[in-house]
Amino acid sequence: MEDAMLKFSLPENILQPLFSVSNSSTLDETLELLIEASKTPGGRLDLGSKKILPVVLQLSQSLSYPSGHDILLLSLKLLRNLCAGEMTNQNLFIEQNGVKAVSTILLSFVGLDSDSDYGIIRMGLQLLGNVSLAGERHQRAVWHHFFPAGFLEIARVRTLETSDPLCMVIYTCFDQSHEFVTEICGDQGLPILAEIVRTASTVGFEEDWLKLLLSRLCLEESHFPMLFSKLCPVGSSGNYENIEFKVDVFASEQAFLMDIVSEILNEQSNEMTVSSDVALCVLGILKKSAGVLDSVSTCKSGFSAGSNAINVLKYSLTILKEICARDGQKSSNEHGSVNVVDLLVSSGLLELLLCLLRDLEPPAIIRKAIKQGENQDGAASYSPKHSPYRGFRRDLVAVIGNCTYRRKHVQNEIRERNGILLLLQQCVTDEENRFLREWGIWCVRNLLEGNLENQRVVAELELQGSVDVPEIAGLGLRVEVDQKTGRAKLVNVS
Repeated sequence: MEDAMLKFSLPENILQPLFSVSNSSTLDETLELLIEASKTPGGRLDLGSKKILPVVLQLSQSLSYPSGHDILLLSLKLLRNLCAGEMTNQNLFIEQNGVKAVSTILLSFVGLDSDSDYGIIRMGLQLLGNVSLAGERHQRAVWHHFFPAGFLEIARVRTLETSDPLCMVIYTCFDQSHEFVTEICGDQGLPILAEIVRTASTVGFEEDWLKLLLSRLCLEESHFPMLFSKLCPVGSSGNYENIEFKVDVFASEQAFLMDIVSEILNEQSNEMTVSSDVALCVLGILKKSAGVLDSVSTCKSGFSAGSNAINVLKYSLTILKEICARDGQKSSNEHGSVNVVDLLVSSGLLELLLCLLRDLEPPAIIRKAIKQGENQDGAASYSPKHSPYRGFRRDLVAVIGNCTYRRKHVQNEIRERNGILLLLQQCVTDEENRFLREWGIWCVRNLLEGNLENQRVVAELELQGSVDVPEIAGLGLRVEVDQKTGRAKLVNVS
């Protein structure tokens, strides 16, 4: 005991209770024994009845850095365990002003830069998370002490060790509080969220807390537009409806955010709805990202070199596909109300998708037919655009297919925009677009279902100058090559 008192200058009134409970005479062994005991509910309850938490909290405040680093880590670990679902200890932590004590410790380590220092911050955040789970009083104590400055400082620590538990603490505090949700999405809170996303985009994440946080704030609370704008590059206006395009208009953090949101929508049940504000924001992002396609460079493979704009383009299509799928299912049971898909279509979604699809070079099978047609008839070829990434064509068709589901006015608009043949052309296998054929068939099915006008257009197609390709003929389809433009059309011959 004297060695511990001499080494750390610790008073006997701290060490004696710990040694007595653990039946040990060395501090590190004492803490290890108590940590082991605190792993079970019975052990935590027993230590709570013996009022060990205030002693350990006092110990953690008495240690100096760096000599007391290891003991501090053990102390925080013991406190974390003690507060894991044990109300007696959770209440003691608040009554002993533990939030302030831990805050002082954590923020003193924020400026340091080593894995062991990050371990201290991580352990302290896990402790606060366990305390916050006790209820509103505990959540308010943590929130009011750390918001906004404390959370912001920790969010700027670019390490996985601290990012995951920070998301846990913030989410646990605001999950049942409309007041805290408003604050975290306000002027003081958005910088915290932006730094969390920047950190996660750099170091990644392992736990689900980041997704839970973004699902709640970006989708359920519809604050995605504000957070996305907060992440925009320096000098960018954040207005995604203007027509001035630059290759560097998007930041990598914005692409990361959209990737996570698309994953959340893909993983969540179809009962999750997306607000019109979020949907229109994503459409605006799609328009802007599509506008930079002519500016990005292409690789030898024909695909665009990696860029934030291309990633944003991909994820915006993925998000819109999920939004339209959800709203499509809902629209089949609801009548007389304007839904999100109708709003997107009226805002130019369908026009944009058909334009992007029409500008692409045809799938490989169709290109083969075009080449045969040129050799036979000498038709002039046009200069189509390359796909910016693998799966781009499939994603366009998927969004169109979901938009068309049981919406006659959308079916009609596709016909009026001469899109029927274009979509028939997508019902083929394509190495660069996995599942293109399946999405194409789904799209055409939706396009023709219950629409006699569209069915008549397909039935009355005249086969002029057609070129047979075995792979297409096997699907009951045939390629036509326009003699004037050299463009291919896929028609139904069954």
